[in-house]
Amino acid sequence: MRGRDPHERHRVATPLELLFDLTFVVAFGVAASELSHMLAAGHVGAGITGFVFSTFAICLAWINFTWFASAYDTDDWVFRLMTMVEMVGVLVLALGLPAFYASIEHGHHVDNAVLVAGYVVMRIALVGQWLRAAKQDPARRAAAMTYVWIVAVVQVGWVGTVFLPTSVPVTLGAWVLLALIELGGPMIAETKCGGTPWHAHHIAERYGLLAIIALGEGVVGTVASLSAVVGEHGWSWDAVLLAIAGTALTFGMWWVYFMVPSADALHAHRERGFWFGYLHMPVYGAIVATGAGLHTAAYYIQHHSALGSVATVLSVVIPVGIYIALVYVLYTLMLRSVDALHLLLVVLTAVVLIATVVLAAVGVPMALCLLVASVAPMVSVAGFEIIGHRHVAAAVARQT
Repeated sequence: MRGRDPHERHRVATPLELLFDLTFVVAFGVAASELSHMLAAGHVGAGITGFVFSTFAICLAWINFTWFASAYDTDDWVFRLMTMVEMVGVLVLALGLPAFYASIEHGHHVDNAVLVAGYVVMRIALVGQWLRAAKQDPARRAAAMTYVWIVAVVQVGWVGTVFLPTSVPVTLGAWVLLALIELGGPMIAETKCGGTPWHAHHIAERYGLLAIIALGEGVVGTVASLSAVVGEHGWSWDAVLLAIAGTALTFGMWWVYFMVPSADALHAHRERGFWFGYLHMPVYGAIVATGAGLHTAAYYIQHHSALGSVATVLSVVIPVGIYIALVYVLYTLMLRSVDALHLLLVVLTAVVLIATVVLAAVGVPMALCLLVASVAPMVSVAGFEIIGHRHVAAAVARQT
């Protein structure tokens, strides 16, 4: 475990990494399902709060494993077994999400015992990996041990939040503090202690793969929800329109994501890795929240939702808008380029999303409104396909 070559040619994701990612299908699915249930029940604030904290924990665990594997993936039996332990941790975390959401809804005490247990299992397994790297890669021992100490100490804090008899706001406040420490650890290790040999193109590919997994939640959620709708009420125009809208939204969001030339920018400017790595947490959250919004729309069609048509449309429109805005922010930060074309596309996208809400407010059927909303990502797709790709090529050329 001396560190992989950061300029290794043809570096791609391994089968083990792909298997590891499958556990996050479960975690994202549970997080989205719990959010949609709470939205449909009218518990909007509690649902969003639970979703934000749970998706942060999910994403942070994935990010730490991914950057470590990019630098030190030996794919030997020790690495594989430690990865299996981390996969178990992800599944335990997912099992703890329903109780976590419910406790925030009731507002007395945060029931995060199972969630924290799963998270700590993942993180302690990673500490073992970092200890191995510290021993076998003396040149980068300082960076590896920085990860070891910060991750290990913070886990004590996470466990402490389970036993503190505090209110929901106090516990979540402690989570914010611990999260900031978790985020600061890699910044210290990579900038002050020598860093690790992560591979820019491998990292970009891994993030793209997780984006696809998150988008898959929209597809799976739409199909599962529509199965219930069709089974209970039979096929209807609402069900057909929701199926088309969900598929079109997912496809459009996928297309928009891969318009950002992340690999080239990371390869030329490794110092931008923190922006790339951490900004993806809300990006993934917005993708999964869109899937939860589509679940909520299916509940509305079944007449099992406390939300009205406008609120249901907003449950999809808001995360879609956040997602598209974040992709443009990511482009701007990675390429250090503000493009007038992008500003125009953002404005046109906002017009489509606002028009969707207005249509719902004046009585247009909810499913038809979501079909209009599915046009929003296509605005950017059309802009990039017609002229934007030339702007991208020019921006990349300036970086390299």
